[in-house]
This record gives sequence, structure tokens and C-alpha cells, in this order.
Amino acid sequence: MFLRNCWYVAGWSHQLAGDALVARTMLAEPIVFYRKADGSVVALEDRCCHRLAPLSRGRLEGDDLRCLYHGLKFAPSGKCIDIPGQSFIPGRAGVRAYPVVERDCWIWLWMGDPALADPALIPSALGHDDAWIMRTGELAYKASYELINDNLLDLSHLSYVHAKTLGRGSMSWGNSRPRATRLERGLRIARWVVDNPVAPYIGEPPGTRTDSWQSYDYMVPGVFLLTSKFYRPGTAAACNMEAPDDSHAPFWTSLTSQAITPIAEKESIYYFSSCLDRARANDQQADAQIDLFRRAFDEDNAMIEAQQRVIDLTPQPRMLATSADGPLNQFRQLMAELIDKEASPAADALRQSA
Repeated sequence: MFLRNCWYVAGWSHQLAGDALVARTMLAEPIVFYRKADGSVVALEDRCCHRLAPLSRGRLEGDDLRCLYHGLKFAPSGKCIDIPGQSFIPGRAGVRAYPVVERDCWIWLWMGDPALADPALIPSALGHDDAWIMRTGELAYKASYELINDNLLDLSHLSYVHAKTLGRGSMSWGNSRPRATRLERGLRIARWVVDNPVAPYIGEPPGTRTDSWQSYDYMVPGVFLLTSKFYRPGTAAACNMEAPDDSHAPFWTSLTSQAITPIAEKESIYYFSSCLDRARANDQQADAQIDLFRRAFDEDNAMIEAQQRVIDLTPQPRMLATSADGPLNQFRQLMAELIDKEASPAADALRQSA
């Protein structure tokens, strides 16, 4: 059901401040996060090994975490180091500690085999440095993470679901088809969206049209990294509908990094950012963009949760394929291959040696 040997976004760095204990459920597992005195992040199973009380209801004592049900204390390694009223601590007394990395404003958690937790597999988020004005948000879904991945891998829905927000009443998104290139652990998807109305917060005169180059990497297990470059009409044709080079300068650029993390089989959390070039934009424009994103993503949420309800009511649900489904089918296949590999490592090793 879930891919475990990969890095999942557990939240934004700013959500874990001071001596806070932050509880999360990820892949149907309870986890508690906190910072040590040096600022580094600890992630432990949020379930005391004694009576299974949540450690997120405990308290920090230096870099250690004490359960406030019966007082057992755990080191950042997960090992129990104190049991009140007894000197003997059983060797099995402890909780699971998860590999965790803080990078690019996100906290990343490895849910699988700790020996395979390679930080080099963490996708590089966009717009997290001082050159960009970043705004962030998150949204809970009562739906499978796979449906949200599907949504982000087929942006033709912007012309319909987001007709009054991101689509701006244009059929340009719905009528265009992207090019998808396979990456080692994801896809790169790019397209021109031609003669589209410009977003009002950009500050162009009303009625301004634009050609935009939309290119994003979609990485395992569901990380969406989009660069949007906006040009004057006619630029797409001048580029023969190929990627623009340095001879064509965009008048506006925006970035967004988004990530989907499964909470349970049919519950997910969606993290998103909006980033504008600080040299061209101001805080008011950044606020307007994230407000637009929030309204648009609420539209996605309403549609996908409704879709999940219909799927649940449909015996043996089958979906008709269209030409827009290529990227999402490729990504589903990639995820299925990785999940199958986890499920049968011996069979995978045998295939590689054959």
C-alpha cells in the first residue's frame, strides 16, 4: 500500500520550534518530533513501550523525552534510559527512532530500512533561499495519496476545476499536452501554455496575455517541483514549442514545491509553497499568490474527496484512459515497481543476478 524506502515530508521547519513536541501520523504510524539543544531534529515512535501512551504528551528533559504516563525516559536513539522505581532496564525497552533530515525548509522522514536512508535521495525543493519570497501552506485530505498524485501529474484539470482561479477562464491548459521524460526516481513534465490570461497579482494591465513555460519534476513518493516562466505572446512559437533558452527572458517567474504524505490508506496531508522572485515581486504580491493557491487547492480538495467517495461506492472501479493520462500512469507504474521491490527483495536480487 505504501512505499517505505523513501523520504517523506513530515512538515515545515518552522512548525518545530523551541521545545515543542509535534505529533504526526505518517503511513499509519504515530511519530513524535522534537529538537535537541543543538537544533537537530529527532523522530521517535509516538508510543511508549510500557503502556503504549503517546510520547507526544510527555516532556523534554535535555535531549531526552520522558513519558508522562509512568515516567519512562527515552534517549534520542529511542533507547529507554530510565524506568522510575527500578534499576534494571530490559534490553528490549525502547521505541523506534527514524532517520530524519532537515533540508530546504522541510523536515524529511525515512519510513523504511534505516540502512538504506540515503540523504542523496531527498529531492531539492525550490525557492527556499533569500532570492525568493516564500509563503507556505498545508491541506488535509480524506483521500488516497495516489489520487492527489494523479491530480498533480495531469494539469489539464486547471481549465475545469480551477476555471476561476489558476485556469483564469482559459482552455489553454486543457488543450495542451506536455512532454514527459523519465528520471531515475520520477518524471520531468514540461509544456507551453499559450495565450493565457496573466494572473492579476503580477501587476500587468488588465487583459494582458502570456505564453508560459511550465516545467516540473515529479519525484518519488509524491514531490512536485514546478518552475513557471512567463513570456510575451508569440514566444512559444518563436521557440518552436521547445524549451526556451537564454535568448528569451521571462518577465515573471514563480516557483512552487509541493509534497503529498499519506497519513492512512485514505487520508493524506498536502504541503505547498509559493515563491516569487524578490527582485521583481513584493510581499503583497506574494500574499496574493498564496491566497490564490489556497483557494485553488481547496477546489482540488473538494473534487478529489468527492472522487474518493464515488470510488468507494463503485464495485471494481475502472477508469477510462485518455491521452492526458500518460504521466500519471508512468508514475503509478514507477511507484508500483518500487513497492514490489520492497515486498520481495530476494526476488529482486535474483532478477538482478540473472
